[in-house]
Amino acid sequence: MIITVDTNVILAALMSQNGASYRILNLIIEENLKMALSTSVILEYDDVLKRQEILAKMSLSVDQIEDVLDLLVLLADKYSIYYRLRPNLLDENDNLFVECAFTSNSHYLITSNIKDFRRSELKSYPFQVITPKDFYQFWRSEHG
Repeated sequence: MIITVDTNVILAALMSQNGASYRILNLIIEENLKMALSTSVILEYDDVLKRQEILAKMSLSVDQIEDVLDLLVLLADKYSIYYRLRPNLLDENDNLFVECAFTSNSHYLITSNIKDFRRSELKSYPFQVITPKDFYQFWRSEHG
């Protein structure tokens, strides 16, 4: 199963070991889930996770963030995006996750910002937008 993961899920996983986001990150690291990455997605992770206000909330250094990102790049399936999809999302910056999910044939795009994806043209896209909690509950029901 291939998934695309929004930055907010990675951020939540790095900020707390409690919750579905952390468990999803562990599933990726343990190679129980295949994560899709594009250049724009990894650059977004890098930009957001290294912001001073974000670093101040986490007990991780820039070097530790880089180690996490390097590990994700190592484990992920990488995809090149040669076109742009614009499904009328409320937040234009979320389009890069849609492009990655579409190009990779991801089954799920996991995000905590479901509302940002609701009023769009995504209903006809071949992946489901889902919260970390709902995805993890689904994963546990399917895989014990």
